[in-house]
Amino acid sequence: MTNLLKTLLLAATLAAAACDRSAPEAEEAAPEAPRNLLYGIDADLYRTQTAEIAPGETLGGILGRQGVTAATVDRLDRAAREEFPLRNIRAGHRYTLFIHEDSLNTPHLDYLAYECNTTDYVVFGFHDDSVSIRRDAKPSTVRRMKKSAVISSSLWGAIMRENLPYALAAELEEIYQWSISFFDIQKGDSFTVVYDERFVDDSVSVGIDRIWGAKFSQGDKHTYAIPFRQGGKIQYWEADGKSLRKQMLKAPLKYSRISSKFSYARLHPVHKVYRPHTGVDFAAPKGTPVHAVADGVVIFKGWGGGGGNTLKIKHANNMQTGYLHLSGFAKGIAQGSRVQQGQLIGYVGSTGTSTGPHLDYRVWKGGKPINPLKIPSEPSEPISEENRALFDYVRDRIVAEIDGEVKPEERITQLDSLTLPAAAGTH
Repeated sequence: MTNLLKTLLLAATLAAAACDRSAPEAEEAAPEAPRNLLYGIDADLYRTQTAEIAPGETLGGILGRQGVTAATVDRLDRAAREEFPLRNIRAGHRYTLFIHEDSLNTPHLDYLAYECNTTDYVVFGFHDDSVSIRRDAKPSTVRRMKKSAVISSSLWGAIMRENLPYALAAELEEIYQWSISFFDIQKGDSFTVVYDERFVDDSVSVGIDRIWGAKFSQGDKHTYAIPFRQGGKIQYWEADGKSLRKQMLKAPLKYSRISSKFSYARLHPVHKVYRPHTGVDFAAPKGTPVHAVADGVVIFKGWGGGGGNTLKIKHANNMQTGYLHLSGFAKGIAQGSRVQQGQLIGYVGSTGTSTGPHLDYRVWKGGKPINPLKIPSEPSEPISEENRALFDYVRDRIVAEIDGEVKPEERITQLDSLTLPAAAGTH
């Protein structure tokens, strides 16, 4: 072998070895993923400024102060009309500017991120002569929570006192609206609820997701709410498998108080004489929505003398309900029209003989007036026999979590396609 050939072979060997050594180094030198992402942008590459939209301020004005030309603002306005019209910008909402500086230290705006609410945002981008619009949401985490409270005045008052999410009040009223009269709860009543709460930035609550179970206690009576899927939808059931949904709602409106109860000898507030008042008065602001307590047919809509604007609905089982002193009727409500349970039918008012806005709610069975607060109401279809074992399995774990503590792996975490574990057995 000639010296030239030996030299060439040695050079090739050294080159191959060098390539083998350089490969890991090249991998190690690969750029790391951005660690300081803000609205999906690598904030380490920019100088950022955060502020709030001032009253009367426009996005065009903000951009103009950052050197964005009027032509570019117009281009952005036209490009954003479908995704997020610029006129939707609202005072008090936060925005963040992403600014880079060139070699002459001249600032240039690359992005403006605007927060639509606590979770959703839109990013406007400026790249030479082009613009871009991107809508997205902040990443969030979900935590399983269990909270209890004792009522001193109202459900809403207890939730505010304990700094619980306000949405819990609406959710609990929705779940228990057939079974518990929240106008008649007493001091000392209590509740425990297990729910998912969603957070952004690990600390800012942005609402609640599923209610995994609840218990409402009134004296020695405990009414559980167990979520379970039957008939293609998730509903809430009592611990014995009866549906919390009843044929009639406990009340036709929310967020009010009882100002006068059912009586055959009530002192009339206007005429100052004792006379029967075979209904319940719910004091509420004018315009408060009124809903049908059950499916039925409107048999009267019109002026009811002292009752003012009045609506009467006929229901199954020879039941009839009346709604008096309405300020107006809901759109589409007419004599002969069918209504569904929970449907909007009118609004609280003070028409007729009335000293202030309220709803006079009345119920008749077989033509005889009965106390609306003591209506016997049959539940909807209960848990079916074929679902009974699976329901019992879900109920036992939900009740155990409400009344005590369970390990995370023993919690019910999904209700879709749920099957009974082989080890669970049947009851």
